[in-house]
Amino acid sequence: MPSTIKDIKEETGLSLATISKYLNGGNVLPRNKELIEAAIEKLDYQVNEIARGLVTNSTRTVGVSVFDITDVFNGVILHEIGLELSKYGYGMLIVDAGNDPEREAKNIRFLVNKKVDGIISVPVAGPSSVLDPAFVADIPVILMDRQYKDRSLDSVVINNREAAADATRYLIERGHKKIAVICSKGEYTGLERYRGFVDAMEDAGLEVPKEFILAGSHSIEHGYNAMNRILGFKNRPTAVVSTNYGINIGVVMALNEAKVNYPEDISVVGFDNLMLSKVLKTKLTVVEQPMERFGQKGVEILMQRISEKKENNGSLKKEGHINIILSTRMIIGASVKNV
Repeated sequence: MPSTIKDIKEETGLSLATISKYLNGGNVLPRNKELIEAAIEKLDYQVNEIARGLVTNSTRTVGVSVFDITDVFNGVILHEIGLELSKYGYGMLIVDAGNDPEREAKNIRFLVNKKVDGIISVPVAGPSSVLDPAFVADIPVILMDRQYKDRSLDSVVINNREAAADATRYLIERGHKKIAVICSKGEYTGLERYRGFVDAMEDAGLEVPKEFILAGSHSIEHGYNAMNRILGFKNRPTAVVSTNYGINIGVVMALNEAKVNYPEDISVVGFDNLMLSKVLKTKLTVVEQPMERFGQKGVEILMQRISEKKENNGSLKKEGHINIILSTRMIIGASVKNV
């Protein structure tokens, strides 16, 4: 039979009020803390989180919503978030939008109904209204990797525009003038990276033919199909900028299938220094995002907001937002040649 708080009382000789205060996160005398912790270990006492949540109005759970759980970037982000949350004694409840705004909205309502203490969102492209249930419930929300056009919220992102411009300039500095871009469209990250590509090309006085701009879904399939289109051009570019990890995979698949060598036949610069760029025979040159820092800073901001809410009698402060912009760096591989 599971041990109870009364068993701890008998073991320690302390009052139920003192024990309950400690179990609910309150401060007790150091000696009492030692007695309670020793009793918990001896009796193998398990905290009833549901009951504690009713008392403290806190489930010590954070909801994490991602646009597509099959996306490798999201998998790494979830890992880093989980590591950071555990340091604060929090667990996470993960929901997958499957790149569907309606499903994302249902997921947010689900998290709100589960009484999560906060939400970290890597959102699908669309309006911020999907988060309205969280705003109404005064649940703090932190955006990661992406932002909304219609509302400013706490966020942790990179300077996507500058990162893509750096990748493009790297090719230009090596003599490339005919450069294509394969990007996602309709969401913050893809649009910003496309703009960075255009910035670098315009700064260098280089024109970009319409057919060299291949915008589509944030997916392996789009990378594969776009690269095949490029390979069919009579006026083929000498280099390609791939703006996310899924697209990287599709690009390499298409090149391998067509037996086109890179960088001998075409140079490639991609995004994210994840597994693909490390295992390829010809290592990709990529823009590396600080995955660990995403998790650290996102959770850090969320814990700050949860603490502020407690201090403000359960209400969030409405003014001011924290926007962290993380630095990226170029990882130089062997996928670019001088021309």
